[in-house]
Amino acid sequence: MLSDYSAQLINLFQYIMVNRFILNEVSYFGPGARKELPAIVERLGKKKALVVTDKGLVKFGVAKMVTDVLDEAGIPYDVFSEVKPNPTVRNVKDGIEAFKASGADFIIAIGGGSSMDTAKGIGIVINNPEFSDIVSLEGCAPTKNKSVPIVALPTTAGTAAETTINYVIIDEEKHKKMVCVDPNDIPAVAVIDAELMYSLPKGLTAATGMDALTHAIEGYITRGAWEMSDMFEIEAIRMISKYLPVAVSEPTNPEGRNGMALAQYIAGMAFSNVGLGLVHGMAHPMGSLFDVPHGVANALLLPTIMEFNMPACLDKYPAIAQAMGVDIAGMSKQEASQAAVEAVRKLSLEVGIPQTLNELGITENDIPALAEQALADVCTPGNPREVILDDIVTLYKKCL
Repeated sequence: MLSDYSAQLINLFQYIMVNRFILNEVSYFGPGARKELPAIVERLGKKKALVVTDKGLVKFGVAKMVTDVLDEAGIPYDVFSEVKPNPTVRNVKDGIEAFKASGADFIIAIGGGSSMDTAKGIGIVINNPEFSDIVSLEGCAPTKNKSVPIVALPTTAGTAAETTINYVIIDEEKHKKMVCVDPNDIPAVAVIDAELMYSLPKGLTAATGMDALTHAIEGYITRGAWEMSDMFEIEAIRMISKYLPVAVSEPTNPEGRNGMALAQYIAGMAFSNVGLGLVHGMAHPMGSLFDVPHGVANALLLPTIMEFNMPACLDKYPAIAQAMGVDIAGMSKQEASQAAVEAVRKLSLEVGIPQTLNELGITENDIPALAEQALADVCTPGNPREVILDDIVTLYKKCL
């Protein structure tokens, strides 16, 4: 049975009659773009920031690359660095208290999806205190007010959380990921500075890059997709296929890093507005129950679920194959579609993604709990092919 918020997503994406596209007010791109922060803060008319980041980015000096700009401009800030890799309800509540104690009037989020998602939760609740329990934000919460202004600086090229209306928080009591979809949470400003990504380890570069590819492919085939979103997603697929191997093998190569930084943003622009599908639906419980990195979960599942969805996507998969550099001349739709699946599998292997659930410590005994959460996940209704619980169980088993 679909949850209430999954039904809401169907209304938004499956039967939509008027297409909607929500983007940041302003976005900045390019190496060194963080140096625009003083002008951004002045334009926003804000006085003090709460910097939301994680301890790793503080330890390795990445956050300092941003706070140095604030220091030089004399912009006051406090730092909340308690963000967890998979942020929890408690994490967000602690951030809300930190914001209140700091006297800040806006947020600067530095990091990957975890920092961005925590910042979104903080910003929404500060201006919509009736949702202070956090769990009531799950799904399409009827918030009335825009988030506290967030300036988002991603340090990974994957989640595109800096330009989406989505965020994910773990409900510790229920051991599940809550997917929250709210136009009021989108950061006011996105600053895409690839220099913040140069120190990203190879494994994390690969995982976040495959997360971006999953966004692009699912956004291209989801039920809510339309001409405008298709245009962005196909370009994102092309760019990721080209630049991800470079970013993984040559971490400080500006072309690879800048290409991925832009590609993941482009993918996010589109999927944020049209939804995702079963890959994300099945990946989320892998994170909440087994703490599997989100990008790894997506990458591992993607080829298998693409094969499952193929009967509903024969008109679209050939374009994915072409975008990934496959010559499909003379192929039937079926052959070109299978070539798209194999191109994704090949890229996943090339960048070193685990290929089985057993490698991640997940066994057949774990599948029933995973499948129950996946069926109820907010992303699952966007899948282009109808899916039931038995289908999900079978797909997990194929990935063992």
